Amino acid sequence: MRTMATTSDLATELHARSRLAAQAAFFTQGFVFISLTTRLPAVQDHWGYSDTTLSLLLLMMVLLAGLGSVLAETACKRVDSAVILRAALLGIAVAVPLFAFAPDRGVFIGSMAVYGVSLGAVDATTNMQAVALEHLYGRPILPSFHGAWTLGGFIGSAVALAMGHLPISATAVVAVLPLVIAFAPFLRRAERSVQAASEVHVPWRPIILVGLAMVLFYMVDTAAFTWGPQYLDKVFDAPSALVALAVFPYLLASGSIRLAGDSLVASYGAVRVLRVGTVVACAGLAVTVFSPVWPVAVLGFMITGGGVAVVAPLSFSAAARIAGSDETDPVLRHLRVDAVIGRFNQFNYVGSLLGAVMIGLVGAGNLRIGFAVPMVLVLGILPLARAFSPGRTRTGWQVPPTRTDDD
Repeated sequence: MRTMATTSDLATELHARSRLAAQAAFFTQGFVFISLTTRLPAVQDHWGYSDTTLSLLLLMMVLLAGLGSVLAETACKRVDSAVILRAALLGIAVAVPLFAFAPDRGVFIGSMAVYGVSLGAVDATTNMQAVALEHLYGRPILPSFHGAWTLGGFIGSAVALAMGHLPISATAVVAVLPLVIAFAPFLRRAERSVQAASEVHVPWRPIILVGLAMVLFYMVDTAAFTWGPQYLDKVFDAPSALVALAVFPYLLASGSIRLAGDSLVASYGAVRVLRVGTVVACAGLAVTVFSPVWPVAVLGFMITGGGVAVVAPLSFSAAARIAGSDETDPVLRHLRVDAVIGRFNQFNYVGSLLGAVMIGLVGAGNLRIGFAVPMVLVLGILPLARAFSPGRTRTGWQVPPTRTDDD
């Protein structure tokens, strides 16, 4: 009896350490991403890029991030996601100093390429880790992982504000964090033969509705991160040291909701939380688009961040539930969910493509017009919210739990 208790305690401790490690990886990804994107106005000035050229560079990075996610999905059939995550974090640790100290445009573009591939692999594998841990815990914990991402981004934007007067080369210090976190104790998958891995079949059609909601979220999210500072700089000519404020309050609101997201979803249901959040996000973007002065635009970004905060974690959670709902073998379920999350992560990059590239191109003459696009399109989440009901599985609709507010 004591041996069984000891084994259970050890497993609980290992899971807790792996959860903390995965949260640290989410934190690191958010910290690095926001630290770099908030320097884009300075980067644009340093290299003399036009808005169109910057949009094309972001397009390249998004496409390569999608490639990195695909490579992670393929590799996870043979290699543990923990191993892929370590390699991808080390890739970011290499890309950031190249970004900071690039002697010419060729090296700078190369740094963005390395970062893009690594970013995609980190995106996929951190969510693989989080979903696997959620299965082990047996309750919704995805919002808290994405809350760690937001906390990292929040601190990254604070660092960007503090370093606003420093040259781009100062950004190199950001590389220390991914270098350290790469050696954290991530969750290891139980060993399974190559033959078992080849048996994994990814259900695709049932998760499209959930994926479309995530596309719309990342369109808003990426637009705020990528073009928010530019919006304050170009539309209002806000002080250059304060343009990161477009991201700072957005992340503050988003992080607060995400950290409370586990209890919000448990209390009110995923569908209701999504629908209310969507309306709030639309209202926030309207405030930004029609704002007369830049502080009002910042308030709009903050409202938007709170509105869309839980879309991404609930999307990954729903996709994983659909993928593993009928699999009794925990190892094979882990393999299947890893494969699904890797592919599902592609919706992230479709949304990022819309947010980073389309907003810039549509708003090349006037970024107010650019931000009007996500203001309207985000309402598409309203009819898609029903797909997040706990009664939705890979095999179709089942009798939902006792809660009925999701219907």
